[in-house]
Amino acid sequence: MGFPEFTNPAGLQSLESHLADKSYIEGYTPSQADVAVYKALASAPDAATYPHSARWFKHIQSYEAEHETLPGDASKPASAYGSAVAAAAAPAAAAEDEDDIDLFGSDDEEVDPEAEALKQKRLAEYAAKKANKPKTIAKSLVTLDVKPWDDETDMAELEAAVRSIEKPGLVWGLSKLVPIGYGIKKLQMSLVVEDELVSLDELQEQIADLEDYVQSSDVAAMQKL
Repeated sequence: MGFPEFTNPAGLQSLESHLADKSYIEGYTPSQADVAVYKALASAPDAATYPHSARWFKHIQSYEAEHETLPGDASKPASAYGSAVAAAAAPAAAAEDEDDIDLFGSDDEEVDPEAEALKQKRLAEYAAKKANKPKTIAKSLVTLDVKPWDDETDMAELEAAVRSIEKPGLVWGLSKLVPIGYGIKKLQMSLVVEDELVSLDELQEQIADLEDYVQSSDVAAMQKL
């Protein structure tokens, strides 16, 4: 059953509880449900005792000239509405919804050709956009120290030999001679490498193969670009 008679406090309290978290008797807009309950009330509820009901009554009263045009079934009495009715209807509605849900889908479902074509078009556009997006190339700036055997090593020839090493992703930069003692100078070179293409360990092995000039090499500094 729905709302009890509004001639006693229990009926008014039932309406107050119902409207505590709702703007209307049913749904989100005024309807015949509001009209039925409104007409069942002898007068406006006391705002001090039933603030939610008083607010709702005043609001529905403002639609009085339009009551007959509001949507819904005008033949239902006020007792057809209320929290008790809604609570009883909820399990049935939930069961009906569950019956309508096909968890596993159906091969017999009709597919809208236009919607499917649009979906495939957007997927293709996304894939193309992703493929054409420029990839960030990781690079490093390296300072390399190359040490000769002794002070008689021709440093110009040593540098030329080192620079003769070429590979994709390797760019040689500036160089200078740095004294290290006893008249010996090391060759300090800067270079830029693409991290995915150039292995510094392999590069140093290639430099070590220049054994007529090179004693050893060390990475003095390295920073990501």
